[in-house]
Amino acid sequence: MIGRDTALGSTVPVDVRLYGILDVGVCGDDGADLAEMAAEAVAGGCTLLQYREKSIENAREALARIRAIRAAITGTGVPLLVNDRCDLALAAEAEGVHLGQSDLHPAEARRILGSSAIIGLTLKSAAQADELYRLPVDYACIGGVFATTSKDNPDPPVGLDGFTRIAFRARLARGTGFPVGAIAGIDGSNAASIIAAGADGIALISALFSTEEVEARARDLRFRVDSALAARGAGR
Repeated sequence: MIGRDTALGSTVPVDVRLYGILDVGVCGDDGADLAEMAAEAVAGGCTLLQYREKSIENAREALARIRAIRAAITGTGVPLLVNDRCDLALAAEAEGVHLGQSDLHPAEARRILGSSAIIGLTLKSAAQADELYRLPVDYACIGGVFATTSKDNPDPPVGLDGFTRIAFRARLARGTGFPVGAIAGIDGSNAASIIAAGADGIALISALFSTEEVEARARDLRFRVDSALAARGAGR
C-alpha cells in the first residue's frame, strides 16, 4: 500500500530485471484478461508491472482494471505501478507510478504518494539523466532504445551506444546501485545485448503480452536477462 506521509526521499529498492507493461492499447481493456496476463507474467518471472493507458476517458473503468490486476498479483511481492496517474495509483493502492518527462514532477508525486511509494522516470537524454541527483525517484527507464510500434515516439531511438551513455550519466548522478532499465523495441533477440550494454533490466509490452503463452514468454525472457546479467558479472 502507498504511504501517505510526505517525505521526499526514495526508500524502496526496485528490481527492474523483467518489467512488464500492461498497455491497454496492446493488451485490450478487459479487466479480467489484464489480470490473467499479469498473473501469468509474474508466474513466469516478471519482477515489476505497470498499468499503462495513455488516454483515459473513463477513470472509474481504469481504476477497476488496475484493482483487478493488483488483486491478481497480491501476495507475490511484485509491485504494480500506474503510468502517469498518481490519483489512480493512490485509489487502487498500487505501489507507485511511472512518470514521463512531461508528467507530474517527481517531487510532487513523492509529496502526494509518500516515501514508501515507488516512483520511476523515463529518460531520453544524458541531460535528463544529469538531473537525477535532485529527483526523488527509485529507478529510471531509458528509451526508446530501438524502434517500436507499441508507442508513438517522436524522438529517434537512442540505440545501444546512446543507452550506455545515458545510463553512465544516470549512475554518475545517483550512484552505481541505481536501477536503470531499457525500454522500446526489446525482445528475446536483443535482450542480452541491452543487458551487456549496461541495463539492469528490460521493459516490455508487445514482446511479452502479444502471445497467448505469457508465462512461457516471461520465463524465457527472464532466463535471457539473468544469463546476460551473470555474464556481465552483475547477477543477483
